[in-house]
Amino acid sequence: MATPVLLETVLLCCVATAAATDLAWRKIPNALVLAGLGAALLLQAGAPLAWLGGALTGLLLFLPLYVLRGMAAGDVKLMAMVGAFTGAGPALLVGLATLLIGGAMALAIVLLRRRGREALANVRALLSHALWRAAGVPLAAAPPASVGGMPYGVAIALGTASLVWWRHL
Repeated sequence: MATPVLLETVLLCCVATAAATDLAWRKIPNALVLAGLGAALLLQAGAPLAWLGGALTGLLLFLPLYVLRGMAAGDVKLMAMVGAFTGAGPALLVGLATLLIGGAMALAIVLLRRRGREALANVRALLSHALWRAAGVPLAAAPPASVGGMPYGVAIALGTASLVWWRHL
């Protein structure tokens, strides 16, 4: 099994590359995610259950957001890769940090684009739709149009870096 410093270094390189490609092309390449998963498996050779548990935790953590169309598939796969490096418990911490950072980024983007009213209307429509569905009322309305996407790979990279930084305090 590799040293924690080696694991963290390779992980940070992977998420930094993912953030850069997400910023440049708004896409996280499958080849990058697969290479990262393979590297994590090799580096975690002595702990295959930690690798698998972390990958599944990362995947399942963001999968609901993908199903609700709040996140792209590349972001979900990237989070699975992060979990493969960190294990299940730390993957939850990275996920929480990522959600906080992503929320701050989304708020900043909405405010900078001056689309606050539209964003609030979208939140209201989504919550209303969810409440009616929970009450058993069938609805055929389409979800509201997004007020703008964002490169969530950046939030995942920053969330991952925050965990690594926290470990070394």
